[in-house]
Amino acid sequence: MELDFDKVGGLIPAIIQDNETNKVLMLGYMNTEALQKTQETGKVTFFSRTKQRLWTKGEESGNFLNVISIKEDCDKDTLLIKVNPVGPVCHTGADTCFEEENKEDILFLKYLQHFIEKRYKEMPEGSYTTSLFESGINRMAQKVGEEALESVIEACNGTDDRLIYESADMLYHLIVLLTSKGLSLEDLARELQKRHKKTKN
Repeated sequence: MELDFDKVGGLIPAIIQDNETNKVLMLGYMNTEALQKTQETGKVTFFSRTKQRLWTKGEESGNFLNVISIKEDCDKDTLLIKVNPVGPVCHTGADTCFEEENKEDILFLKYLQHFIEKRYKEMPEGSYTTSLFESGINRMAQKVGEEALESVIEACNGTDDRLIYESADMLYHLIVLLTSKGLSLEDLARELQKRHKKTKN
């Protein structure tokens, strides 16, 4: 990266974003030394304007910001740092410095997709997901059908809680089936997006 630290007096803003939820967690400032230490340690380090020194987030609380990626903006005077936070980020105890809950339930599906893909690559013994992959396409497809039927039954004659439970089972087994075919939820999202665009035209 060729960042322009001189443009803003030796410090550049660093936007901290949760890698899983995409929530903006906080904003800090970095000089060249802070960025270098962040890259070396894998933990976000700022230059504290009040303390006038380098400050690693979490050095006192243990609530570190573990770096996943660092990107510069088009003007090379701002950083976007994606992290996996350890505990709440704000000194007040809040999840973020903007008083937002660091939670986005729908994005757990993204994590689950990656988890299942990892299982497919590693095939650890004793894993239920591994046993599904080993059972073959026909059995995986059958499981999706079984769970879909259970969902229909609960929708017509069951409770909302049981409908959610069986639908979650169906979705999990569908992700396993898609993964075995080299596909993913992203492929489904793209297909739905294409259909949505057509209906808007």
